[in-house]
Amino acid sequence: MKAVGLVVEYNPFHNGHRYHAEQAKIKTDSSVAAAVMSGPFLQRGEPAAVSKWARTKMALENGVDIVIELPYIYAVQKAELFARGSVSLLHHLGCSSLFFGSENGRIEPFIEASEAFSRKEDDCSLILKEELKKGLSYPAAASKAFSHIFKGRDMLDLSKPNNILGFHYVRAIHTSGSAMKPYTTARIASQYHDAELPGDNSRIASATSIRRALIEKGTAAAKSFLPEASARQLEAYRNSYGIWHSTEDYFSYVKYSLSTLSAEELSRIYEVEEGLEHRILRTIRQARSYREMMERLKTKRYTWTRLQRMNTHILTRTKKEDMHRLLQPSSAPYIRLLGMTKKGQAYLSAKKKELTAPLVSKLSSFSHPALDLDILAGRVYSLPIKEPERTLFEKQEFSQAPIRYDEDEKRFLNA
Repeated sequence: MKAVGLVVEYNPFHNGHRYHAEQAKIKTDSSVAAAVMSGPFLQRGEPAAVSKWARTKMALENGVDIVIELPYIYAVQKAELFARGSVSLLHHLGCSSLFFGSENGRIEPFIEASEAFSRKEDDCSLILKEELKKGLSYPAAASKAFSHIFKGRDMLDLSKPNNILGFHYVRAIHTSGSAMKPYTTARIASQYHDAELPGDNSRIASATSIRRALIEKGTAAAKSFLPEASARQLEAYRNSYGIWHSTEDYFSYVKYSLSTLSAEELSRIYEVEEGLEHRILRTIRQARSYREMMERLKTKRYTWTRLQRMNTHILTRTKKEDMHRLLQPSSAPYIRLLGMTKKGQAYLSAKKKELTAPLVSKLSSFSHPALDLDILAGRVYSLPIKEPERTLFEKQEFSQAPIRYDEDEKRFLNA
């Protein structure tokens, strides 16, 4: 059996994701689609609207055969580290290929960009440092450095979010020595950051616009852009826990965390750099909402995304020294299995002896500092849920076995 790897967040799983999973199998001639999915907190630092278990169910009902969790140490990170962890896990899982969506839509420019970067990595790093010193954000500085490399040639547009991730996926494949073959397809109908649902007859919308519609108007407003299973899981989650998670739900907890930290203690938190701790502590005393805090903190150099990730690390009290130590190994330390179809289970059974990292299906059977951080992130994620549901939510992290879905009978076997 051949598996294609997908790197996903499914926040929430929408029609575009279903099309992506279908195309991944077709374009790579694979029988199994394996998704590495962010856990409670996502690459841009915000909380997922619903839990990883709810999102796993959405995926399994819509063509994904295996869902594994991207550990916190990689999930809430800049593109390079996010890609490194994702590629490492898909390689551990024995995937033959990696399939991603991009604004470009052709794989050749990504391969050329990766090769060019390898030839001029020292020059690029030097330019990057110089641009950062000028006060540019990391994405803007990186874009300038890449522009220098590609001067006079048809350049991959690295100002686009999915092109940036795609570039780092291809880089990670090359630098790790993995035999996975990269594929890409053009994103269809909507752009990554589109805030409004399309007004035409399209059934594809960005996750950003779907989340906004859900929060402002409820499931009915976004239903035509979601598979039936996604709409059902979203409603079930809100009925069970009374919430769809958003950054504002965590503002009081950020404020509390900062009120208990000194400037020196705050400076040790991952992503708090260059005296930013003093600005943060001044700002939090004046801010009355998460948005107001972010607008006061944001500068040309400190982007919204970077600050949002920093706030999440403040909530989890993740220290620089701990994160740097956990990131030292070049590959992910374990594979946390969240769910599988019958076909996915057959693949894992066939590949079990070939997996290059421990497959974790029960938390009681495995221990690792990175997994401890995953568990802590889950507890922080549950904070806005009211009792007694919050305690029940926390218990699920330890009691939930990997979700099994029978795609023939279209039913869950243990959920």
